[in-house]
Amino acid sequence: MPDMSAHLALTQLVPFAAEELDKNKVTPGVLGFVVFAVMALAVWMLMKSMNRHMGKVSFEESAPADTPDAPASAGAPGK
Repeated sequence: MPDMSAHLALTQLVPFAAEELDKNKVTPGVLGFVVFAVMALAVWMLMKSMNRHMGKVSFEESAPADTPDAPASAGAPGK
């Protein structure tokens, strides 16, 4: 039975809340635009920085010096 009373309370309160809400007066306003613009600028700057950092990364693997397939110049130093 407690579920039924909660359901009845919600069905009675929701229409009252909907009547008080004026959709013409509820807007994000200038503050919402400023927050969105700052977040968009921050994402753009992060993407630009990431692109610059990814350009510096070398993805070529070098063979370890211990393997027999390594070139002769990569052998022991001082030869």
